Amino acid sequence: MKAITRRSFLGGAASAAAIAGLTACSGGSGSQASSGDSRKGSVYWLNFKPELDEAAQELGKKYTEKYPDVKVKVVTAASGTYEQTLTSEMDKDAAPTLFVIGNKAAVKEWGSYAMDLKDTDLVKAQSTDEYNLKDGDKVVAAGYCYECYGICVNDELLEKAGHSKDDIKDFASLKSVVEDIHSRASELGFDAFVATDLDDASSWRVTGHLANLEYFYEEKKSGSAWDECPKTITGEFLPQYKNLLDLAINNSTVAPNTLATGGHDPVTEFSTGKAAFIFSGSFGYADVKDGVSKTSCIPYYCGVDGEEKAGLNCGTENCWAVNDNASDEDKQATLDFALWLVTDPEASKTMVDELGILPFNDAPEGSNPYLNDAAEYEKNGCYTMDWATNYQPNVNTYRAALVSALNSYTADPSDANWDAFKTAFVDGWAQNYGKSSE
Repeated sequence: MKAITRRSFLGGAASAAAIAGLTACSGGSGSQASSGDSRKGSVYWLNFKPELDEAAQELGKKYTEKYPDVKVKVVTAASGTYEQTLTSEMDKDAAPTLFVIGNKAAVKEWGSYAMDLKDTDLVKAQSTDEYNLKDGDKVVAAGYCYECYGICVNDELLEKAGHSKDDIKDFASLKSVVEDIHSRASELGFDAFVATDLDDASSWRVTGHLANLEYFYEEKKSGSAWDECPKTITGEFLPQYKNLLDLAINNSTVAPNTLATGGHDPVTEFSTGKAAFIFSGSFGYADVKDGVSKTSCIPYYCGVDGEEKAGLNCGTENCWAVNDNASDEDKQATLDFALWLVTDPEASKTMVDELGILPFNDAPEGSNPYLNDAAEYEKNGCYTMDWATNYQPNVNTYRAALVSALNSYTADPSDANWDAFKTAFVDGWAQNYGKSSE
């Protein structure tokens, strides 16, 4: 997998072909957008991002107001349940017409359901097509936003505690700051980390995102990024994963043995100033910006040699696919709607405000501070951590086993329970690779 950078995600705009004017559809499910007065059909958008739900619902209403003969339905899957929801909805007569295929494993699972987007106006409107998902020559899904994640910081709380983001350069300095804040939590009125909950709404923070540091450093040591799911992993960098996990759960607003049940609402903890750190990223900024006026994102400092030059985890698993089993009219309606979302001045502004960056020529620039931090790290010569976690095999089953093992570990952080987690992490990868290849 080639590292995705802010520059490469936007940089194709100057050389990309200008968006074709909206011309009348020539019939069938052709690639050209329909003219406004001819738009008909139904769109069912199964939205992947819970944080986009309110805006997505409003955009759907606005589109129908603009084009009354087009019916738009927006359903947002609950956090951590997209695969299950998609599987259930695809079995229905009125299945989603616009859905997300997020990685190579999903291409294998859902690629046959997706129409080829290669010659569509949606793809032609992109500033880069480098991160679209393909199956051979077929463009299965089109990347529609770019994200980054790491450790998000409430800079004002850090300053109240007598520290600065600039003090944090590696795991040792991060640990010093975090433990100091936690030790003075009663005095300060806030703690270091939010609750790192392990329920379905939050476990992805550690089983998907934080796990990426282990996979990425395996890639980095091998000298080449993965371009397909490896059959096995070594778990060599699990001690570094453990460093950061332990730091978060042991210096938190809640006791580690309460994390399995979840329900602590870590986003609210962060946005209301109850803690200075959260595992999050650009996708979470819209949820905290009203409560946190000064915030930034720092890398996963975990104790790896040379991590002073680490940047953020940058990439995308947000790629739109159009259901090839829908009627020609509904496929065209869906393509028109998706194109409107990223090219209409008002709609694309809403999308950028919620998502940060859209890789489309007509989309406005965003002001997400975490994405700006990612760009700054890159500018300063830091390496970007690509999303190797996108290759997790049989992802839901694999992550469920990780959660189960982490529940045991957070309840009783014994060596035996950590060893059980390592088994789920490493052996579970090989086992699920075998299952996904059957």
